[in-house]
Amino acid sequence: MTRGVDLTVQGAEKRDAGRGIARLSNATCRTLGILSGETVVIAGDDDRETVAKVWPGGEDGVVRIDADTRRNAGVTIGDTVTVRKEAVEDARSVTVSLPNTPEHEDLPEYVKRRLLDRPIRVDERIHLGGIGDYAVVSATDPDGTVRISDDTRVTVVPGQVAEGRSTGGSSTPAGSGSAAGTAGESGSGSGSGSGAVPPAASTPAEPAASDVTYEDIGGLDEELDLIREMIELPLAEPELFRRLGVEPPKGVLLHGPPGTGKTLIAKAVANEVDAHFITISGPEIVSKYKGESEERIREKFEEARDNAPTILFIDEIDSIGGARDEDADMENRVVAQLLTELDGLRGRDEIVVIGATNRVDTIDPALRRGGRFDREIEIGVPNEGGRREILDVHTRGMPLADDVDLDALAERTHGFVGADVRSLTTEAAMSALRRYRDERDGGDAPELVVTRADFESAMAAVDPSAMREYVVETPLTTFEDVGGLAEAKATLRETVLWPLSYERLFAATNTAPPSGILLYGPPGTGKTLLARAIAGESEVNFIHVAGPELIDKYVGESERAIREVFERARQTAPTIVFFDEIDALAGRRGEGHEVTERVVSQLLTELDGLAANPNLVVLAATNRYEVLDPALLRPGRLEAHVEVPLPDEAARRAILAVHTDGKPLADDVDLDELAADTVGYSGAELEALVRQASLLAIRELAAELGPEEANERADEIDIDRGHFEDARAKVEPPSGGH
Repeated sequence: MTRGVDLTVQGAEKRDAGRGIARLSNATCRTLGILSGETVVIAGDDDRETVAKVWPGGEDGVVRIDADTRRNAGVTIGDTVTVRKEAVEDARSVTVSLPNTPEHEDLPEYVKRRLLDRPIRVDERIHLGGIGDYAVVSATDPDGTVRISDDTRVTVVPGQVAEGRSTGGSSTPAGSGSAAGTAGESGSGSGSGSGAVPPAASTPAEPAASDVTYEDIGGLDEELDLIREMIELPLAEPELFRRLGVEPPKGVLLHGPPGTGKTLIAKAVANEVDAHFITISGPEIVSKYKGESEERIREKFEEARDNAPTILFIDEIDSIGGARDEDADMENRVVAQLLTELDGLRGRDEIVVIGATNRVDTIDPALRRGGRFDREIEIGVPNEGGRREILDVHTRGMPLADDVDLDALAERTHGFVGADVRSLTTEAAMSALRRYRDERDGGDAPELVVTRADFESAMAAVDPSAMREYVVETPLTTFEDVGGLAEAKATLRETVLWPLSYERLFAATNTAPPSGILLYGPPGTGKTLLARAIAGESEVNFIHVAGPELIDKYVGESERAIREVFERARQTAPTIVFFDEIDALAGRRGEGHEVTERVVSQLLTELDGLAANPNLVVLAATNRYEVLDPALLRPGRLEAHVEVPLPDEAARRAILAVHTDGKPLADDVDLDELAADTVGYSGAELEALVRQASLLAIRELAAELGPEEANERADEIDIDRGHFEDARAKVEPPSGGH
């Protein structure tokens, strides 16, 4: 037997899950005398062993393996294993048992492709992905460790799941494979696979919770470490707490926006520690009969005690654990019962309660004290690195075209939670499927791959779920679509784009960028267009809030609406929040408008908190600068004031060029002359002027030819000087022009 080294088990990289890979450091590979692609044996406790293919990339003293490999070796993250080199030969035949044989075209060939060039042993459990939960290696020829090659014959048989190595016990024969015939064979080799199908060997038991593993959770490594510390230790090594003379933690409360992975984490932890998993969905506890709701809670806790070690997961705990009051008799009784059960848990019960909610502030304070939910862990919106990991999880096994850049996708999906990223990848796959079917039906022989265009189509269809109740978008408008206003553009670049592009310069000079910018000027000069353009230039989320829509007749509702806008913006940062017509929200205080005074106070409070979040910028626009409350305009709030004036002649020429781009102008149209003749026109009025001239040209041709002939001769239309002169008579600035 070759010499081995002792290493600490860590989780695999997200893209490695289900591939039978062990990542080792270069130093460890040299010690073992092994090269990338060769095979190692990983030996855990109780003489449990498994095999894996070596890839570089681990840290010294660590072996990174996925959940299947950990389960086959009988270890969890943090355990110590012995790793040694193993000789391996190509298999002549392999028999694979599937607990529930799915319908699949050429199933053995599919299984063979998934296992190609992978070392395996009898009794090992392997995820195949896409065709069912998992497979178990029933027999190999020759015996021992073998590698699936192109010449290996693969046979698939149905089989039942028996108690086995996933629960930590020794394997017991299932004897189920012989009850059914083969599902098929694949390969060209000879040997035992070519004759009668051998019976399925022992198969591992299915985990109590699900097949969710730590490798299926992206972007939450720090949160997972905290949760493992609170859950795994009390269940796996409760004696450590007794030696310290303290009670192990009883409960963990996970809170955060919907779709961030709270439920997924609970299932993964239960799976990894081989604990019994019980789910309580808050609403299903509630009954109209007095005492029945409390009885259901008692039954769940009793079931947990009978099946210890147990993780008891209460989803949407806010629905049964809300703050108590005098008018809610049933809710009060349910909370009291829940408190009683939590207080009745003892360390030796080996039960951990996990609660999950996206409304943590509504939970009764008595539930949130020590001894009940001992720790509260926020599961927040992932950052760019987290989104990249989540994309790795959900594109695992997806045939991606070479033009798909997951790093660029992670950078663009600001504010996306894990569920949103999953929706994005699903939508991209559906787009690829539609294209594949269209090409196939057209007689082509297309390749089924997901391309960049599929992801672009998906990006247009999927918005961040945390922002769907607001108008959130990533505008396509850029500064090229805004004529003139060079000074305003320069100021916006410096205050919005530079902190995102030159963050290290700001950090080196210890400089905080302006957190609020006010655009002011006459109506129609392009304030809203500028706000959309700066969001388009920076490619961040853009929330457009019209001031009047936040005003509510009920006391406190307007302030709550403002708090929610800023809360969602913080969750989806980097974000630009644009308050249009802010004068409707933030008029001067002290003039007898009680609602306005409360709203201004709330807005000031939120603006004062922006310094802690440099990725959140507030833009506001008004054409009534003089009515705004002075407290809004001081430094630290809306401190950068950008005037957006009526355009001068050069700016009018630039605006006309933007709005006439692509239009069939006659030779007698002189934009320089038109710009000189439109003194006093705003950008909106110049746009209306061009639109009116276009309509006059359409009206003229339509009246002359009629619908059918006019449509046939549409390429003959021209917008001439006369149309612009007639349009000027209809579109004049409020002041009457020049």
